[in-house]
Amino acid sequence: NCRALKHKNISYFFARPKELRVLTRDGRKLVVSLLALACCSVEAADALAGLPSLWPESQQFGPDDEVLRVLVVAGTVTTGAARLVQEALAALPEPRAVVAFGVCTISGGPYWDSYSVVPGIGELVPVDVFVPGCPPHPQDLHAALDQLANRAWQTDAHPANGLQW
Repeated sequence: NCRALKHKNISYFFARPKELRVLTRDGRKLVVSLLALACCSVEAADALAGLPSLWPESQQFGPDDEVLRVLVVAGTVTTGAARLVQEALAALPEPRAVVAFGVCTISGGPYWDSYSVVPGIGELVPVDVFVPGCPPHPQDLHAALDQLANRAWQTDAHPANGLQW
């Protein structure tokens, strides 16, 4: 279950994002995919593992179900992985949202001026919620998901449009 990219005779293998089905406190359904690129991904995975409410994978989406798909990007985005971020977002059906988890994802972090680092995924894809920190706390990701769920069902517009926790 990997994706391979080849660049200058070097092959890179990336795990495909695994979906996590989350049921919020007020019954809203989120399908969260973690795109783990660097060190913040460990904290993001821990945060997602700590979510208390899951709905069974056997439960199918009904035609009237409102399900928000969320891509959590965690870690430094290199120019080599930029296409992977764009493809991961394009693969998610609407409605969808993006969470930038960690300072390196948001702005490139201490590597912002490196030739091989994208200075923030906002240059690649629209970001709905920024979760700053190095690394951010797990409860910050929980709050970002709650914020997205609340925004998505309050309006018909794009869920958050750049809100920061």
